Amino acid sequence: MNEEEASAAPVEQVANLHLDEVTGERVSKSKLKQRQKHREKEAKARDKAANAPPKPAVAKKIAVEDEESNLTPNQYFEIRSRNINKLRQSKTPNPYPHKFQVTTDLRKFLKEYESLGKGEHRKDVQVRVGGRVYVKRVSGSKLVFYDIRAEGVKVQVMCQSQESTSEVTFEDQHEHLRRGDIIGIVGYPGRTAPKKGGDGELSIFAQEVILLTPCLHQLPGEHYGFKDQEQRHRRRYLDLIMNDHTRNVFLTRSKMITYIRRWFDEKDFVEVETPMMNAIAGGATAKPFITHHNDLNMDLFMRVAPELYLKMLIVGGLERVYELGRQFRNEGIDLTHNPEFTTCEFYMAYADVYDVMDMTEDLVSGLVKHVTGSYITKFHTQSGEELTVNWERPWKRIEMIPALEKAVGEKFPPGDQLHTQETNDFLKGILKKVNVECTPPQTNARMLDKLVGDFIEDTCINPTFITGHPQMMSPLAKYHRDNPGLCERFEAFVCKKEIVNAYTELNDPFDQRLRFEEQARQKEQGDDEAQMIDENFCQSLEYGLPPTGGWGMGIDRLVMFLTDNYSIKEVLAFPFMKDDRQEKKTAAEVVGIKPQPEEGIREYQPHEK
Repeated sequence: MNEEEASAAPVEQVANLHLDEVTGERVSKSKLKQRQKHREKEAKARDKAANAPPKPAVAKKIAVEDEESNLTPNQYFEIRSRNINKLRQSKTPNPYPHKFQVTTDLRKFLKEYESLGKGEHRKDVQVRVGGRVYVKRVSGSKLVFYDIRAEGVKVQVMCQSQESTSEVTFEDQHEHLRRGDIIGIVGYPGRTAPKKGGDGELSIFAQEVILLTPCLHQLPGEHYGFKDQEQRHRRRYLDLIMNDHTRNVFLTRSKMITYIRRWFDEKDFVEVETPMMNAIAGGATAKPFITHHNDLNMDLFMRVAPELYLKMLIVGGLERVYELGRQFRNEGIDLTHNPEFTTCEFYMAYADVYDVMDMTEDLVSGLVKHVTGSYITKFHTQSGEELTVNWERPWKRIEMIPALEKAVGEKFPPGDQLHTQETNDFLKGILKKVNVECTPPQTNARMLDKLVGDFIEDTCINPTFITGHPQMMSPLAKYHRDNPGLCERFEAFVCKKEIVNAYTELNDPFDQRLRFEEQARQKEQGDDEAQMIDENFCQSLEYGLPPTGGWGMGIDRLVMFLTDNYSIKEVLAFPFMKDDRQEKKTAAEVVGIKPQPEEGIREYQPHEK
C-alpha cells in the first residue's frame, strides 16, 4: 500500500461512523441502532411501571402484620380493640356471629385422612371445623396458610383464592384475621404437594374462612411461650391456650374422677350431696372459714369435711354412700395445700378398717393403671429429686407407735396412757432429744403428729398404710379391738404425703360424746383445729349407726402424683391467689363504650330514701 492509500483509510472509517446524541460518541451504524432499540425498550418499561395499578392491598397487609408484631401488648390491644369495634358497627364482617355449624371433629379428621398420599385431595368431602389460629403465614395476595388448634390437636389450613367459594372476596376473608382469633373453616381434606420434595402435610383446603371471635390481645410468641408461673395460675385461660401440658393435666383429672365415680357406682354406692355451710364445723380436725347468714343473723362455718352428714345417712338406711366435693379449711397455703380442695369420702355399713384397706388398694391401684397404663410412675419433687413409685398391691403397712419407738430409741407409754399429762411431758422430752420443733399448742396429739411426720411419713415413697393411731388423735374412729388406747384407723401415704384417711367408724354414742369433750378441751388449750360437739350427730348415733367403715381421699394430691406436679396450683383450674390490683383498661373503655341503663333500675337520687 502506498502512502496516499494509507492516509485515506482512517478518513474513510471516520466517515462511516455516526454520532450517538445521548453519549456524544461516534459509533458504527449497527452499534447505534442496537443502542437505540435498548433505550426504547427501557423507556417502554418505565412507562409501563408508571401507568401500572398500585400493588395489591394484601402486600400492604403483610407489612401491617409485621409492624403489629413489634407493638407492645398494650399498643396492640388498643389498636385491635378499635379495629374490631369498627367491625361491630359496620358488620363487614360481623366479628361476633351467632352460630357456625361445626360437623367435623378435628381429632377424627386427622386419623381418618392420615393415609392420603402426596397431592391427593378429597373434594367430595365437606369439612366444617372451628378452631383458634396459632400461626398465620401469607404468601402473596392469593395464598394464606393457618395453623389452627381445636380439641387439643393442630391442623394446617391452606387458603387459595381460586378455591374460594364465598361471596366475600378472598382479601376480605383474611385481612382481619390474626393470631388468637377463633375462625370457622369450610373446605375439604387433602395433602399438600411441596415442590421441594417431602410427603406433604395433611391439610384442610379452605373454600371459606369466617371470623367467629376475634382475640383482642397479643398472644405470647411461639418461641418464648407463656411460662411465668404466677401469670399462668392467674390467667388459666391463656395458660390453656398456650400450653398443652396444662390441658393434659385437667383431662387426666377428669378421667380420674370419672373412674372413681364408676368404681363406686359399680359397687352399688349412692352418690349424695351434703351441706356446704354448717352451724358446727365438724367431721375433721381443721380450722374453718366463717361466713354469715343475713336473714337468720347467724354465723355459719364452711364445711371442713362431709363426714358427719354421710354417717347420718347411714343411720337412715342408705348403707353405701359417697360424695365427691369441695372442702374449705382456713389454714396455710403451700405447695400441697389450698384453702379449698376436692375430696372423695365413702361410708359403708357392715365394713371395717381392714375391708376399707383392701378397697383402697383395689381402687387406687386400678385407677393408676387405668390412667397411666402402668403401676409404675415417676414423681419429681421441688428440689428435682426423682421418685419412682410402685402402686401395685399389696401396699406396705407400718404400726405407728412401734415405728416411733424404733426411730427415737425410747419406749412409749401404753396406749391407754397416751392422753395423759405424764405423756405430754414425755413427748416434750422426746422432741427435745431428737431436736424436733412443734409449734404451740403442744397437745399430745400435735406432738405425736409432728414425730410421725418427721420419722415415718418421710420414709413413705411407695403407697404405705400407717396404722395404730392413738384414740386422742382420732375423735371419730372406733377403739382398737386388741390394743387399748389405740383406734382402728389408717392413713395412706405416697411420696411422703397423705392421700387417704380411714376408720372403723365410732358408733357408740357414749364414747363419741367423751371424744368430743376431749376435743373441746384441746380447743380450750388453744387448738383452733380441734372439733366442736355436734349435738345433732350425737343424737343420730342414739338411733343406731351399724358397724361402718369410712374413708376419705384427697383428689388434688392424687392428681399431683399422677401428672408429676409438685405444686397443687398446677392441678387446680383456678387456685387461690393473692389480690392483683393492677388497673387495666377494658376493651370497652379503650373504644369509649359506656354502660347501657338496665330496664327497671333507676339512677339513684340523693334525696331518695
